[in-house]
Amino acid sequence: MATTKANKRQDRSAGRSCKGKTGAQIFHEMLLGEGVERMFGIVGGAMLPIFDVLHGSPIPFVLTRHEQGAAHMADGYARSTGKVGVCIATSGPGATNLTTGLATAYMDSSPVVAFTGQVKTFLIGNDAFQEADTTGITRPITKYNLIVKRVEDLGRTVKEAFHIARTGRPGPVLVDLPVDITATKCPVEPDLAPDLPGYKPPLRGHMRQIEAAAQAINAAERPLFYVGGGVISADASDELRALAEKGNIPVTTTLLGMGAIDEASPLALKMLGMHGTACANYAVQDTDCLIAVGARFDDRVTGRLDSFAPNAKIIHIDVDPASISNNVDVDIPVVGDARNTLSRMLERIQPRDRSAWLARIDEWRRKHPLRYATQGHIKPQEVIDILGKLTNHNAIIATGVGQHQMWTAQYYGWRRPRQIITSGGLGTMGFGVPAAIGAQFGNPRKTVIDIDGDGSFSMTMVEVLTAVRYQQPVRFVVLDNNYLGMVRQWQEMFYHRRYSAVEHPCPDWAAVAEAFGATGMRVFERSELGDALKEMLDCEGPVVMHVHVDPDENVYPMVAVGKGLHEMDLGKLA
Repeated sequence: MATTKANKRQDRSAGRSCKGKTGAQIFHEMLLGEGVERMFGIVGGAMLPIFDVLHGSPIPFVLTRHEQGAAHMADGYARSTGKVGVCIATSGPGATNLTTGLATAYMDSSPVVAFTGQVKTFLIGNDAFQEADTTGITRPITKYNLIVKRVEDLGRTVKEAFHIARTGRPGPVLVDLPVDITATKCPVEPDLAPDLPGYKPPLRGHMRQIEAAAQAINAAERPLFYVGGGVISADASDELRALAEKGNIPVTTTLLGMGAIDEASPLALKMLGMHGTACANYAVQDTDCLIAVGARFDDRVTGRLDSFAPNAKIIHIDVDPASISNNVDVDIPVVGDARNTLSRMLERIQPRDRSAWLARIDEWRRKHPLRYATQGHIKPQEVIDILGKLTNHNAIIATGVGQHQMWTAQYYGWRRPRQIITSGGLGTMGFGVPAAIGAQFGNPRKTVIDIDGDGSFSMTMVEVLTAVRYQQPVRFVVLDNNYLGMVRQWQEMFYHRRYSAVEHPCPDWAAVAEAFGATGMRVFERSELGDALKEMLDCEGPVVMHVHVDPDENVYPMVAVGKGLHEMDLGKLA
């Protein structure tokens, strides 16, 4: 993972005097200097000096309905644009409500900067009204955090926050702002230059390691790229595709790596892992050289570790040295920026005829395709399949977490980077609604769709009001199977169908949407589906489509916990 092209900018705060300005005014100057285009959050007493200065600011502020929604909106904005997302909350409960969003961004390496209010400095530690140890609470779920104790340090701290969030392996940074610091005038001209002597992300991989990796790839008969979200955040997709095409090397991606290669390419095997395609999982188990780029070998990808890629020499390219050999021992580590490393590797890769390897993969693809039944209830896969075709596989798609997330990954058909906006590492239900809104703010001329489950949608659907207020034309497609579907599937498969606390009856979401001021739509029958989806895409403003789908449908393939990737359950259509 690495710094993105989108983050190249000029510091527009350079040369401006901050002496005699309040902390809040300095804060605003720094945001202007960082090129911040939008902020998400909720006002509160400890942030009143900030919001007084933001009155009339050229930086629009989006008032959300909950701080968790603000964090997810900033995250969705960041993932879809490659820029830093910004969210603001007040002290105490406002700050603690951000934590789920920060943890989500941290697990998925998304560049978010959060600013929280804090009680006055002399009240810290006295259990003052709406006081919380925000930096202590968020330390494990942020890349860096800091409380500002002197107004002279505020400007530099803001600059450091943005620099840390966007460079190296991106991640969320939190700055806690006591209210007396933002209200106080700066008595001197502060030093605004970042002071981070210990923070030097490794950008250029060691040439000896790059050459060793290239030699191993050239010697391999059955090489395979295993690509994670780091390739997306490093803007390394072009380099990856060029390298794969030059070497005739197939590519499989993680959930967050989808779009790094066009899935219409014959080299694309789609997603691997617990709910990955059969051809991807079989290829991992048969490859003799696995090239991991910007991925972390998490348990949902590897299955049983002692059986993962048993025949492979493993190469791991990542900007974060802590990720290398953390879960799986690798043979050739390369610590560096993905785009820089792949670019330097490209000239050292030799074209190879790997037709036998690709033919073997094609046979797996033909024998075990993704498929679903077309009788009975509407199948959720069918909704996603049709949406992909209607949007020419080019929309930005956000999801919640659960079965619908996996079906979306499998069936939409990803064409380019930054298309899928989803919670990977933390698995945050409720992510889809606000993340889609944030993505729409960042991409006003693109179609943004939240494909959601009834369980995830229920958790943050109040943010549809935010979409209505700001007239963001997000389409929310709620696949309602009347269950917390993924938990129901596990109870069916591993707990003898003892369904416990998973029935999830919902209201008429279309009626709720209409009460909110959005367009509401309902689909019950397969015969209605195609025309309804077309109508939804043609609507102006936000739309909530409530689709009633088969309650008994399961996600396949599935690799059970404790099984190897080659031990997939391919389901009843295998």
